[in-house]
Amino acid sequence: MFNRLNLSSANRKYAFALVLLFFVAVMSVALASSGNDDFDFARREVLLRRVGHQILLQSGDSTSRVLPIQKIATDEYQISFEHQFSFQPELMMDVASKTLANDPMSKSYVVNVLKHGTNNVIYGFAIAENKKDDIISCNGRKQPSANYMINVKFKSESVIAKKETYLLGGLPLLAFVGLIFFSSAKNRKPNAKVEDTSLFTLGKVLFDAKNRKLTINGEQADLTATETRLLLIFASSPNMVIERNRLQKEIWEDEGVIVGRSLDMFISKLRKKLEPDPNINIVVVRGKGYKLAV
Repeated sequence: MFNRLNLSSANRKYAFALVLLFFVAVMSVALASSGNDDFDFARREVLLRRVGHQILLQSGDSTSRVLPIQKIATDEYQISFEHQFSFQPELMMDVASKTLANDPMSKSYVVNVLKHGTNNVIYGFAIAENKKDDIISCNGRKQPSANYMINVKFKSESVIAKKETYLLGGLPLLAFVGLIFFSSAKNRKPNAKVEDTSLFTLGKVLFDAKNRKLTINGEQADLTATETRLLLIFASSPNMVIERNRLQKEIWEDEGVIVGRSLDMFISKLRKKLEPDPNINIVVVRGKGYKLAV
């Protein structure tokens, strides 16, 4: 018995060490990927500034500035400009698609052009990883000079897929941990007996909590679910005082209703079923609660 317990303890420690190693590896990969994401997002902002710069050049403006890129939502950015400008829609789309093609995380995105201070979309288009899903509109109509802002919304699937690749890469290690753990469990002695914690011997009474039965002098008595829960509390702490409030809380709290007389009724029923053994009884401890006297 002692050797079996030592073997079980060693297996648990070994399995725990392997699981801990797995989580350390996953966390390391996650932190590394997080660092890579920060770099990729910073690179994306540089590309967006280049988009703004190229648009100004196409409009004939080589002196005014592209203002700092603003991140207005998750995976959504805004390009704004120092001065007004005009643009040709098809040229804007060509600049954006060619420049953002250098961003590995920007396979799909939507571009909307708005006038400063409004939410009205003047022009927009959508670029998809599958070119058949591209949405192009309003080409060939040159837009008049105005104070424009350009919002670029990226589809986040590529970022999610990238992280999932790292996590899925750790599954073989998890499978290896599981194989080691179950192999160690399989190698335990087949005849080793596991102690049944649902059986209690109280005097001459055998209490089978799992099957809700009492066996006294060879005679069996069935117990209700509530009687079983109540006697299980007493049997787990024989000859110890159990507070009345604890009994009520543990037995009836999940049902949402606690009735004071219900406890007295069930204790009375248990006493009658325990009567064949005079050496065991549920007694009242005034001002405190009850105890199972064995």
